[in-house]
Amino acid sequence: MSSTIAKQTLLVGGILVNVFSQPDAATPTDPVNILFFLHGRTSSADALEPQARAILDGVHARRKALAPGAKADDLIVVTFDHRNHGTRLVDELANWHWTDDPKTTNVRHALDMYAIQSGTARDVSYLIDFLPAYLFPNAERTVASWLVAGISLGGHSTWIVLRDDPRVKLGIPIIGCPDYLKLIRPRAEAVGLAFGPPYFPATLVEYVRAHDPAAAPHTAREGNPFWGKRVLVLSGGADEIVPWRASEEFVGELEVGEGREGGGRKEVLVEEGTGHAFSEGMLERAVEFLWREALVR
Repeated sequence: MSSTIAKQTLLVGGILVNVFSQPDAATPTDPVNILFFLHGRTSSADALEPQARAILDGVHARRKALAPGAKADDLIVVTFDHRNHGTRLVDELANWHWTDDPKTTNVRHALDMYAIQSGTARDVSYLIDFLPAYLFPNAERTVASWLVAGISLGGHSTWIVLRDDPRVKLGIPIIGCPDYLKLIRPRAEAVGLAFGPPYFPATLVEYVRAHDPAAAPHTAREGNPFWGKRVLVLSGGADEIVPWRASEEFVGELEVGEGREGGGRKEVLVEEGTGHAFSEGMLERAVEFLWREALVR
């Protein structure tokens, strides 16, 4: 069931931001939830548009099926390009990986990828600071909650946002990984590269070990930045680019304070037979999670 979806493009401090909304979904006084939807490596915000619209269509179908008198908050989906992607592209090689061809390999793959995913996470927090003023200059709407979802590289950034920004209460990492060294070190070993300079500068490894989502306290409440958050992890069981085994230990240990004590929720779908892809089944599960955990009252 399709819905009327409006697209607006804003320039926020030099970042082009696409805003997808359903003008007739709610009354002007209803709170609005804003979902940042992040694309994968070598992709772009434009490539996400069909899926951004599909999320809103899924929400629309559930809104139409609400019982009389039931209410659900509004949802806006926001996309923008990762650093060095799409409209922000400076050097295409910096988005590439290690190869056997010296002409096409990116020696700095480990550094470039972590710098980009960390930078995008910071962009999310930056946009949380300023986007409401661009969208609602006269305080027309109230933002009820900030949400983030991302695919592949965007999934890595989603984990970082969940760790670093307490304003983001719900996250859906899709074929992403919270433990960078468990992901990238086997990738280097597969092409015969040593875990050390120049491929892994000491300062990069030091930074990752201090700031990676997997480095944060996450097995109990004390100091746990994930506590009280709602997290849906979507992975492909046959994914060899971002294999589930790189995430499994952290996700299994992760405590979010489920139940009355903390108000968090953790759900995990490892879809058997799915490779490095955001499948239709994953999309449906993501919409259902957004609806149940963020929108319906």
